[in-house]
Amino acid sequence: MTEWILTLIGPDRPGLVEAVAEQVVASGGNWMASRMARLGGKFAGIAQVAVLETQIAELKQKLAALESDGLVVHIESASSSLIDPQAAEFATASGKTPEQFLLQVVGSDRPGIVRELSGVLAAAGINVESLATEYTAAPMSGGPLFRAEVQFALPAAITLDRLRSEMEAVAGDLMVDFSPVSPLQP
Repeated sequence: MTEWILTLIGPDRPGLVEAVAEQVVASGGNWMASRMARLGGKFAGIAQVAVLETQIAELKQKLAALESDGLVVHIESASSSLIDPQAAEFATASGKTPEQFLLQVVGSDRPGIVRELSGVLAAAGINVESLATEYTAAPMSGGPLFRAEVQFALPAAITLDRLRSEMEAVAGDLMVDFSPVSPLQP
């Protein structure tokens, strides 16, 4: 089976995920992984599916039929390797896989937080593997509260203490916490 990435966006409604999953199964495919959410009143998602090369045209046709309900679907072949190149390079050089971390950030919301945090990570040569953010009301004050969770692998060239210092330097008004997570399974 070949792996494919589906990107989906459209008006949110009950049964939308089921409609997509039904077409994957009807085409002989398997749902591998996904991230889906309701954002701004819209359904938005990405999914990784495995489908025989001979069945992908059928799947594309079946998913295109969902466009009449406003769902826009884009299908692209997944890379031939499921291994992160940075992790593979590190593993080859050191004989071990880089440790995975979860960065949790909480603080008063303001423009530019994601840019600042991602800038520190990019400058350190860190690839963001997963990012989830939300805007909510603070429990006591009701003011705007920003939360983020970022999963990443720490390259050998940078220490967690150094990264923490750099994060706190640009985001001094935010609470920054790192915690190790179990290695991602390929």
